[in-house]
Amino acid sequence: MSASFDLNDLEHFTVGTIGPPGQRVFYLQAGITGTLVSLKMEKQQVAALAEYLDGALREISDDPGSIVPEADIGLIEPLESEWTVGDIGIGYDADADRMLIMATEMPTQEEEDDDDLATARFRITQSQVAGFVARARQVVAAGRPPCRYCGAPLNDDGTWCPCSN
Repeated sequence: MSASFDLNDLEHFTVGTIGPPGQRVFYLQAGITGTLVSLKMEKQQVAALAEYLDGALREISDDPGSIVPEADIGLIEPLESEWTVGDIGIGYDADADRMLIMATEMPTQEEEDDDDLATARFRITQSQVAGFVARARQVVAAGRPPCRYCGAPLNDDGTWCPCSN
C-alpha cells in the first residue's frame, strides 16, 4: 500500500511536466515544511482539474477578478512520484475558506479493495487555486498542437495526420 497524505496550509502547490512534448509526464506537487508530495497525473486530468477549479473559484469568490494568483512556481526536484492519480474530487471548506483537492491512487492489479488505495488531501487558498489554474493552462497548452481535423496531437517529426488526407 502506498502512502496517504493530508496537508493543510500548503506552502507549495503546482503542476508541471518532465520530458519533451509527446513524452511528457505530468505531476501535481504539494508541500509544507519537511514534506513534499509529487503525484503523477494524465494531461486530461490536469486540464479538467484546472477548468473545474476555475469555475469553483468563480462561484465561491465575491470578486474573482480581484484574486491575485500565487506566483507561477515550477516543480521542485529531484522529483519522485508517490503514486499515480486515479480519481480526483473537489470540495470547499467555507469556514476555513479553503478549496480541498482529494486525489485517490489509481488501482494496480495487486490492489483488489478500494480501501487499500492511497489518498491525498490538499487544502489550498483562493490565490493558490488561481495560480494553479494559470499554470495548468500554460503547461497543458505547451504540448504538441492538435490536428485541426481530429484533435489528436501532431508529432514534431514531420509526420502528418491521416485525417488531413
